[in-house]
This record gives sequence, C-alpha cells and structure tokens, in this order.
Amino acid sequence: MDTLMDGDLSVTGNASHQTARERLEGSKSHGLNHSDPLDMFIGIELLLRFKPLFLPLYSLVVVVAGVGNSFLLACILSDKKLHNATNFFISNLAAGDLLMCLSCVPLTVSYAFDSHGWAFGRLLCHLVPLLQCATVFVSVLSLTAIAVDRYVVVAHPVRRRISGWGCGAVTLGVWVLSLALAAPQSLYTRYMDLRPNGIDLVVCEEFWPHSGNLRLLYSCFTLIASYMIPLLSVSVSYCAITVSLKRYSVPGEASNSQQRWSQRRKKTFTLLVASVLAFALCWLPLQVLNLMLDLDPDFHIIGKRYINVLQVCCHLVAMSSACYNPFIYASLHSKVRMHLRGYLCPCRNRQRGMVERATSRS
Repeated sequence: MDTLMDGDLSVTGNASHQTARERLEGSKSHGLNHSDPLDMFIGIELLLRFKPLFLPLYSLVVVVAGVGNSFLLACILSDKKLHNATNFFISNLAAGDLLMCLSCVPLTVSYAFDSHGWAFGRLLCHLVPLLQCATVFVSVLSLTAIAVDRYVVVAHPVRRRISGWGCGAVTLGVWVLSLALAAPQSLYTRYMDLRPNGIDLVVCEEFWPHSGNLRLLYSCFTLIASYMIPLLSVSVSYCAITVSLKRYSVPGEASNSQQRWSQRRKKTFTLLVASVLAFALCWLPLQVLNLMLDLDPDFHIIGKRYINVLQVCCHLVAMSSACYNPFIYASLHSKVRMHLRGYLCPCRNRQRGMVERATSRS
C-alpha cells in the first residue's frame, strides 16, 4: 500500500527511519557538487532500464480502470432500477478505485522514474499517500458493507432494506474511518528539498521514530485489516447465506420462483466473492514485500539492487486491482451489459427502443 519511493528512489514508503536517514546522509557525504542521483542510490539504474516496459503497463492500468469505473458509476447513477444498497456500495468502491488511479498512480509513477525525485510540491507529498492508503481502506470497508448487505437481504428478505440516507451515512463513515486509518502514513511523511545543499533531489518519504516499532506495528495492522476484515466478513456472510438458502422459503412462492430467487442472490454473492478475491490477490505481493522490508531494514533477504524493480512490479499488480471490478460486475449483471451494448452500439439501441415503444402502443 505504501508506494512512494524510499531512499533508493523506489516505489515504497516502508524503509525504516534509520535506514532512510543513513541513505540521505550518505548522499550528502558525496559532496555538494553532485547532481546525478544515479551515482548515489543503488538500484535506480536497474529500475530505469525497465522504464519502457513499466510506463505502458501503468498507462494501460490507468486507462482501463478509469474508463471501466467511470462507466460503472454512470450505469448505476443513470438507471433507477440499479439504485439499491448493494449497488450504492459498489459505486463507492468504483469511486475509490477511480480516485486512486487518476490522482495517485500517475504521481507515484512519475516519482519512481524521475531521477530528480518528487516534483509536485509539499502539499501533494502529504496528500497523495493519504489518499492512496485511504482508498485501500475504502475498498476493504465497502466490500465488508456489501457482504453485510447481502446477508441481510438473503437471511431477512422481509426486513426493510437500508434507505438512501442510510447508505449515504455508511459511505460517509467509510471515508472518514479510512482517512483516519491512513493518517499515520501521511503524518510521518516528510518533504525534503536537497537542492539548496547542491543535490538535485527532492525527497518525499516516510520517516518513523527511532524508538519502538511503530512502522512494523502499522504494517501488521494494515496487512491484517486489508485481508482479515473482508475475507472474514465474506466467509461469515457466505456461510450464513448458505444456511439461510437451505432453510428459508418465501411464503406463497412456487418452487420455480423460489429457485429463481435463490439464483439471483447467489449470482450477486458470486460478484462479491470475485471482487474480494481479486482485491486480496492483487494486494498480497505488495503487502508481503512491505512487511519484509520492515522486518529486514538492512536488505539481507532482498538485495538493494533488485528491491526497486520488485517494488514497482508489486505496486503495478496492486494498482491493477482497480481494473477488475467493472468487468466482474458487467459479467454478472445483465443490466450493465445492456447499458454497455447501448453505449457501444447506440444505433442498434435506438432501433430496439423504437420497436419496444411501437409494440407497447399496439
């Protein structure tokens, strides 16, 4: 989740305070006339060799995630038949992914491959880590809210569903809590301009206190929260829904109607399981790598020369998680596929609408 560059100008924010400070002090000790950071940081040269490969891949992620999540939001907002609690939380998930891809990814990628460091000022140095970390927690909490909503719908179908104001309150709470959980990363981020010292470099990094293991504790908390909460909520919800579908029967409903009722809800729950698995699998490599860096600040397990490339690879996989939900949702929701055909083939859609209107008149 932490994707700003460390002292090696790599895409991470998980190097310890002592290690990062030693690297910065080492860079200063080279003298005031140094202006090429490649002479001072191990690993950046190898990373820049892969720049022609990584930049198109990042661009593809931004384009696919931007178009897909924008389309998903447009479908849900434009069709009143899609206005329910589950789709409301799915749209919140899409909004978080869209925000991350359009605001955080381009800036962090630019930082990773710019040998002069951070080029976006002090304010964005603190804002980008906050937003990027917060959007991860938004995804986690939104998936949890969807799991709870699915359980309520299936286990208690006669209970009144949450209102629009209730969905808005839950969404607001999700964002407030996500920003609060992401605040430590932003608070310990430091903006340091080394250009007055003769080094053409601007650093935007996390510097945690020497004493204690705050960074390690925060990494462990993030790893547990990012996986245990959504996976546990989905597992409990799935078990409860399975039991409810076996025991529950709608009064007065025919068996075939009951079967269709169960199939619709199973399909919606399949969407939730696919979204959680995509999120968990995409973020797992980066989370594990971040934890390894916190446990091994001296780079005994992974050499400094290769850590930059590994971090960018893991970050790219994590960012790709924003691309999958629109495809998962479209594959399991007929109305979204209908909207997609309408956008891609507007002429055919207008003809179909004219035929339906003519049929209704007759």
